[in-house]
Amino acid sequence: MPTLAVDNFNIVCACLGGFITVFGLVSYLLKEKFYLSEALISLVAGVIFSPNVTNLLKPEQYALHDEEVLHTITLYFSRLVLGVQVVLAGVQLPSKYLKTEWKSLALLLGPAMLGMWLVTSLLIFSLVPHIHFIEALVVGACVTPTDPVLSNSIVKGKFADKNIPKELQKIIIAESGANDGLGYPFLFLPLYLIQHSGLGSDHSAANAIGAWFGETWGYTILLSIVYGATVGYIAKELLHWAEEHHYVDRESFLVFAITLALFLVGTMGMVGSDDILACFIAGNTFTWDDWFRLETMDDSFQPTIDMLLNVSIFIWFGAVCPWKEFYTNDVIPIYRLIPLGILVLLLRRPPVVFAMHKHIHQIDEKRQALYVGFFGPIGVSAIFYLYITLDFLRKNITVDGEIRPDAEYLMKVVNIVVWFLVICSVVIHGLTIPMSKLGIWLPRSISRAISSQREDSPEPFHVREHEQDATEDIDEGLRRRAGANSSTASDLLPRPHSRAPSQGPIPLSGVPTSPTSTVQEGKKADLSENNSTCDPVRSSTPQPIQLNQRAIRFPDEVSQ
Repeated sequence: MPTLAVDNFNIVCACLGGFITVFGLVSYLLKEKFYLSEALISLVAGVIFSPNVTNLLKPEQYALHDEEVLHTITLYFSRLVLGVQVVLAGVQLPSKYLKTEWKSLALLLGPAMLGMWLVTSLLIFSLVPHIHFIEALVVGACVTPTDPVLSNSIVKGKFADKNIPKELQKIIIAESGANDGLGYPFLFLPLYLIQHSGLGSDHSAANAIGAWFGETWGYTILLSIVYGATVGYIAKELLHWAEEHHYVDRESFLVFAITLALFLVGTMGMVGSDDILACFIAGNTFTWDDWFRLETMDDSFQPTIDMLLNVSIFIWFGAVCPWKEFYTNDVIPIYRLIPLGILVLLLRRPPVVFAMHKHIHQIDEKRQALYVGFFGPIGVSAIFYLYITLDFLRKNITVDGEIRPDAEYLMKVVNIVVWFLVICSVVIHGLTIPMSKLGIWLPRSISRAISSQREDSPEPFHVREHEQDATEDIDEGLRRRAGANSSTASDLLPRPHSRAPSQGPIPLSGVPTSPTSTVQEGKKADLSENNSTCDPVRSSTPQPIQLNQRAIRFPDEVSQ
């Protein structure tokens, strides 16, 4: 007897697959016509599927109603998406980009990140009650890195191709990929200070600074750079060797960068180092000679995997976000949260980037500086550092096996503030481009409607005037097509506004020849000549088929 199996697995597959299918049907319309980001659309879908609305996705049940398990799932999901994203970001950059553009990157990863960290922390310290400045530094560090997932909306697509110079797109990709892994020093300095101060600690700032230099900079940052560069170089050489001996097929070649990201996330996670920074360094080292990037430039497999991960994680964020806590918490009221979100988006990054844009050669204009400064989104990387913080506070800042009261209060603050800032960034940055386009289009449309004259009857139609205009248009078009062959053009076309010669050409069969007929005959001759030389269908000699000019030929391809 058939029975219904409405369990969580089937519901998740149906919701995820159904949404991606429906979204795919109108994806071009939404992203390239309305300029809506897939992150915003996916977040809205996650809210609709969440327990707050339809209750189709039930994250708490998946985690067996254990909050720590739910946090772990979100942390690992964020690690996976970030690892793949930053490897692809490293692969997208040109040859030796970190070496050639180190000055611009040093400014964006040094003074810019430091300024973003301090400004955000000051805003949090001012608006969140009962919080110390060191604790505010922890919250500010979580949202300091820019997000590579949300950055795709301003470096990919039709809007980016029309409005963002290529060099500016590359520096945005490099910054968003590199600063995700470099958020550790900003986060763990205040965390170590909190750990070594307060009740049940050694009250030694020297121990906190020593742990920061040794564990964070030595074991986390330097180890990840060395390991990522080594793995990326070895992977590049192995892929070269396999391709030269025709051992690798097309599918394995295209998926190589993504599997490299999974390997780095797993191995660096086992040793407890910075897997995100290692992935970015490995991706850039892997394409140091620009070989892999050029061979996969026109391939759609990597962007497809990228899109699937982006959509999935923002649906998950929409389902697990603590929406109710934004207005029911006992930490920060909603009338403080909203100004905090607005001020952070306005002051966290734009003033810093605008102040130093003259020293970054990719930013040519003040308008570009404001644009790059505003589009420093807060997204997956902030959620990643949020759960890194919660895990550290839960396990390391305890007294007699219990979390210290100050650490417990900080856990509530960082959870609410970071989630709220992520939602603000996804919504505001997702709607900025379509709203700006609407702001430009609407006044122009209204101006055209007002300035146009409406009359009940159409204007009078005169055949002679239209014939003269048509003849002049044909003459002008033929002159443009004649191009460099000025003699042919002058023979073919009559001069505009000139009288016909006194003795015209001898008419055939008693049919008089007019200037218009001469132009038409010249037009036919011109078109016939062009078609005979340019059209491969009508040409007498067959044209060779243009093949894909790739350097690599895989074993399963027919040799040409």
